[in-house]
Amino acid sequence: MLEQSHLKTLFIDSETGFYKVKRYEIGKAWGPVDLGIHLAKKHDSLNIGTGLLAGSIFPGSNRLIFNGFSPCWHGFFISSMGGAGLIFDNLGIDMLSIVGKANTPSILYLNRNHGEEIEVEIVPVRLRKIWEEGRKGVYSLMQYALDLFGDKYENDPRVIATGPASLYTDFGAIGSAPIRKGNITHADCWAGRGGFGTKMLQQHGIAAIIYGGTFVDEDFRDRNVADTWFKERYQMKLSAKDMEATTKYRYDPAFNTGGTFGVNYATMKDNIIAFNYRTIYWSDEERAKLHEKFVLNHYLKQFNEETIEKKQQKTCGEPCAAVCKKLNGEFKKDYEPYQTMGPLCGIFDQRAAELLNMKADSLGFDAISVGGVLSWLLECVYEGLVKPEELGLKDKPVFTTENFDLVEDSMHNANLAMQLLDEIVKPDSKINLNEGARKYARNMARKNGQKIMDMFVFNAFARHGWIVPNQYWTPGVLSPMSIMGKYYMNYGKDFIEPRELGRENARRMVKEPMIDNLGICRFHRAWAEDLMPDIMDKLFGDKEGFLKSIALTASRIHSRNASIFWESERNADFIQTFIEKKIREGDKSKALVDWQKKFNENKQEAALEFWYEIHKGAHEVLREF
Repeated sequence: MLEQSHLKTLFIDSETGFYKVKRYEIGKAWGPVDLGIHLAKKHDSLNIGTGLLAGSIFPGSNRLIFNGFSPCWHGFFISSMGGAGLIFDNLGIDMLSIVGKANTPSILYLNRNHGEEIEVEIVPVRLRKIWEEGRKGVYSLMQYALDLFGDKYENDPRVIATGPASLYTDFGAIGSAPIRKGNITHADCWAGRGGFGTKMLQQHGIAAIIYGGTFVDEDFRDRNVADTWFKERYQMKLSAKDMEATTKYRYDPAFNTGGTFGVNYATMKDNIIAFNYRTIYWSDEERAKLHEKFVLNHYLKQFNEETIEKKQQKTCGEPCAAVCKKLNGEFKKDYEPYQTMGPLCGIFDQRAAELLNMKADSLGFDAISVGGVLSWLLECVYEGLVKPEELGLKDKPVFTTENFDLVEDSMHNANLAMQLLDEIVKPDSKINLNEGARKYARNMARKNGQKIMDMFVFNAFARHGWIVPNQYWTPGVLSPMSIMGKYYMNYGKDFIEPRELGRENARRMVKEPMIDNLGICRFHRAWAEDLMPDIMDKLFGDKEGFLKSIALTASRIHSRNASIFWESERNADFIQTFIEKKIREGDKSKALVDWQKKFNENKQEAALEFWYEIHKGAHEVLREF
């Protein structure tokens, strides 16, 4: 049993600099998610914290969890950052809760030497000037904070920072990277989804936070005891089970590749999504040909030769067998960013994708959402619905495979996308995303026709909330759930009747926040979701209370579900073409055939019914406890 009895939360008013520590009894709250929703409701704060097992021997237990009411989603949202909780744990607190707003953009400095009180300082900075220096944007701000405060730490600190996207849009991300011997590494980590960079900068005036310390608290470090628990359940020691669970993210010999990028693209086949989802209208043979020629034989081949074979892989900053950060020099490669700012934008060459992804990262964008916005805008220009000069462009993209040059045309499209990024972060931008892409799309549609809105694939929430879905061709990613754009839903390849899909989503809505509340990386979920409730029982003595708290938190989040029926016709087409594909693959179940008939008879009516059935299923499970 661990002796910790309370969650220690440091409250900072960034306007006045006033700070205090409050303690919340474990049992009434178990971690950054269930405590965060309480604080967000009470203070509309930005909450940043670790799980109770941060600093322990459990691999993947050092994620830094961000939550609060999202500027882009407009509901309570949770985002997380790999490894950044390990250094945060050295502050001797469980959560930081920021309220108020600094008068000018500032860096928040946090340090704790041994048993002394936490040092807190809020320092104004010339933000735009810093963003233009060095590696630009987020990276320059991280370096500036390290140069300014680094010598005050006994050990390497960590910096989390924002970029221009947080100043000019509602979906700015928070970026960070491990620091080794005073040098910022290239293993970028992001709290990307939900726009918490925007929240931190626009709502609280904090552009970056540098933190670290030497405080030592009681962490679970008994490997022999942990191995006993794992052998009782899995007949394996902890390290062996974790190696098995993280195979995909490290290296999977079945596919001769590794990481989300490698394994997903190796197995995708005719499920490929490209050219702003236009491929959903293609034949299976056309998509399979695209995947083989453009991805397997070029895009993925480059990745395997440059990253996998040369073993360019790192961790997020904590000891972990997954080594999931796949690199090529300074460029870090994950599936979804290199998908939305890759094939979705008509880019199938690593050189072009690297430039675009690095540009978006330095500007501090949510990579998935900005890729969805860029691909949509490129298609609008390609289709002639918007003139290039209206978006600050001088040319049209290449959005067809006919005579497509994998190197030159990919770079052409990447250059146009980078021009769009530059335009978005101008003070007087022609692409005003201050209130989000959904509102911008509405205004464009009023001016240039509804077809513009119908080509933009996104999930809608409340009046202005929006988020680009995860990059899998499956109905789950467009579900009407209270948190979307993460994996709080079912994203499997099989067809599930929509009512049951809603129930499955709801079950994930309980499982995923559970490991987020513990600060555990979902790459370890194969054992963490199963074993962690028992481990919490052994360490804190209240498994039933722990599970009940998570179920209650999930229902509280879901009670705020303000999902809006799909505003884009392509969302409905995304579902209809998925159904038709499943039938072609041999699934002749009555439910699937019936839905195909409904969509053929009246697509809009069928889409509405499908959407509501998912909604009903989720409500059946996520009731208030």
